[in-house]
Amino acid sequence: MSEVDRIRWQCRRGLLELDLVLSAFVERHFDRLDARQVELFKELLEQPDNDLLDLVMGRTELADPRCKPVLELLRAG
Repeated sequence: MSEVDRIRWQCRRGLLELDLVLSAFVERHFDRLDARQVELFKELLEQPDNDLLDLVMGRTELADPRCKPVLELLRAG
């Protein structure tokens, strides 16, 4: 299984809204991410579903500013 396939699998979440946002992000942006951004995206995927959805929707902010550029890409769609 390739890395992008593993990422796609990790993007399958318990919340449909989150599934849609993450899947669209991978399809649109993943091939343009550098290695550091991929690692930061993986870190974001470690968040619980509700916390990650709140981050993506802009209802909360990250404590770790390193992930902010990737989060901004997620929010932009």
